Amino acid sequence: MRSPRFIEDPVSTAVSLAAEAAAGLAARPARLPPKFFYDALGSRLFDAITELPEYYLTRTEATIFADHGNAIATAIEAAVGRGATLIDLGAGSCEKAERLFDSCAVARYVAVDISAAYLHAALERLQQRHPQLDITGVALDFSGRLALPDDIAGGPSLLFYPGSSIGNFAPGEALRLLREAHATARGGGLLIGVDLVKPTSVLDAAYDDALGVTAAFNLNLLRHLNRVLGADFDVRGWRHIAFFDRAASRVEMHLEARRALTVRWPAGERRFDAGERIRTEESYKRTRDSFEALLRDAGFRRAQTWTDAREWFALVLAVT
Repeated sequence: MRSPRFIEDPVSTAVSLAAEAAAGLAARPARLPPKFFYDALGSRLFDAITELPEYYLTRTEATIFADHGNAIATAIEAAVGRGATLIDLGAGSCEKAERLFDSCAVARYVAVDISAAYLHAALERLQQRHPQLDITGVALDFSGRLALPDDIAGGPSLLFYPGSSIGNFAPGEALRLLREAHATARGGGLLIGVDLVKPTSVLDAAYDDALGVTAAFNLNLLRHLNRVLGADFDVRGWRHIAFFDRAASRVEMHLEARRALTVRWPAGERRFDAGERIRTEESYKRTRDSFEALLRDAGFRRAQTWTDAREWFALVLAVT
């Protein structure tokens, strides 16, 4: 049986992550990008979040695939052809992409994720289930730039970016990433998940569940910083905060200091007053029209959209 090929981006090193973390903590107000959620434990906690009753996103996206799977596969074949390379952005456990292997006759699968150890383990399991499939893993932080190795795809590809991660990018950064996706597809297409605007009560519950799993996911970021930065965060000194800002059309997650405290790391320190926050996530919620306009601005020629009955979530196939 073949083994998955694995490539780790040399730029996504502990040194560069530490420098980014230190700069984020020094900012006023402090803010850190969502990439710091995803160490091995953070990836597992996110998998648990997707099982929560409050977290509608994964179930709703699965419903769209179940209801419109044949139409989506037909549209992909028309746009990209059969036997193309499937490039899975933010692959995680790879389970969503695996559902496309047969319907899209995938010839090569490329999984891209920032969490190298988690991705490596997922690909080993995936290769056992699909021993003949050409599988490549790329440990890459594409939040700053989507730049895959030159030999990843030689022709048209289908980029797959499910879930709602495009919402973590502010409008200008989302446009930049979509333009890079357009270039990476090389005449193929992009199948992307988009979380749509919906009632505030639904959004607030989805990011602050009753069991506290999302709170644990957010707080685990501090444990990750302790390893990456050599910091001395005491998780017990912080609380999870999440809310929907309707004016900005985004959910915000923060970590709030329970008391005045000082965090130290080898090259610096930061004092936080009681109630002072570190912003850890912004998740923008969009309308169908606004997102399709963003795709056009990124260079995609046309887009086809499928939603659930409540129009809470959308899957969009954009063609280059």
